[in-house]
Amino acid sequence: MTSEHSAPGAAGSPSFLAFVKRERVLGIAVVTSIIAFLFEDRLFHDMGHPVKLTFLLAWLFSVILASAVGVVRHAEVISERLGEPFGTLVLTLSITGIEVLSITAVMLNGENNPALVRDTLFSVVMIIMGGMLGISLLLGALRHRELTFNLQGANAYLGVIIPLAVFSLILPNFTRSTEGPTLSDLQKVMLGLMAAGLYLIFLMMQTGRHRGYFAQPEEDGAPTEEHKKPSGPLWLSVILLFCYIVPVVYLVEQLAKPIDYIIETRGAPGVIGGVLMAILVTTPEGIGGVRAALNKRLQSSVNIFLGSVLATIGLTVPIMLAVSSALGLNLQLGLAPTDALLLVLILVVSIVTFSSGRTNLLQGAVHFLLFVAFLLLIYRG
Repeated sequence: MTSEHSAPGAAGSPSFLAFVKRERVLGIAVVTSIIAFLFEDRLFHDMGHPVKLTFLLAWLFSVILASAVGVVRHAEVISERLGEPFGTLVLTLSITGIEVLSITAVMLNGENNPALVRDTLFSVVMIIMGGMLGISLLLGALRHRELTFNLQGANAYLGVIIPLAVFSLILPNFTRSTEGPTLSDLQKVMLGLMAAGLYLIFLMMQTGRHRGYFAQPEEDGAPTEEHKKPSGPLWLSVILLFCYIVPVVYLVEQLAKPIDYIIETRGAPGVIGGVLMAILVTTPEGIGGVRAALNKRLQSSVNIFLGSVLATIGLTVPIMLAVSSALGLNLQLGLAPTDALLLVLILVVSIVTFSSGRTNLLQGAVHFLLFVAFLLLIYRG
């Protein structure tokens, strides 16, 4: 592993100045958080000026995204120490934790947006299973013609993702116990227990008796890469991981203010908030997944992408159901007909893509074009 992934403070590691330079994003995030806290009224007052509004959006979005990359970087250090399949699990849970905490912060401190959870979940599914997976398959096929993966592992992911996605985002449109695309208290308990239970069972399988399902097939895998094991203390990487997460969660809450302003005054679609949040939490993992596909390690991409979608639904749904019930917040989970159709379509296409042990250029193109359709239909008016 390269030195930039090594835990700081190790014997023989770069000097303190090199450590400060490597972790400069954390300093920028902390300073930005302090400025946003101390000058909140001045910063977010009179956002009607286009230059100021654009600057706020670009500044906050860039700092949050860079900090999220820092989270992934330290999660990779921890995962190197723990080994697979725990490595991918640490990455997935770190990003999912950011997502859950960010949504909770926005719902608690901002105006109640009952569709935020739904929009974020749907956006995560479309961005990862459409855009990121499509790009990975496209670039991997352009370099290697075909890519192989473990069929049993991919099917295990889809076998849990599909029912949870349908129960979370489509079923609420057909229930009659409550008005609108919502669930009754009993139905929330059922969905929460189902999501958490299936995810726990999946983790037991992934980390236990069926770990081999999630390994790259040996007969066509890429040559094993030699990584330098991080020699620094594990606890320091864990501390830095949480140090990056804290400003991300706070700044996401601040980012919601200019986004809400654009939605309310400029006629932007309400789903844009969920889309931006999904982009922030999925981009760091997406970079790693694309890199793995280029290195002919598609199974790593599958573990990252499908694992992220599964963790998002399996963890975010029960947690947000519990939070909303405890705080008396209303959650709208059911998708609009067009979005529900797109969700079903991407799930069906994914079944076809992962029906054999190989992927090619055409499958990548189909996934990516579905992602493009998702972006275009956001502005259907």
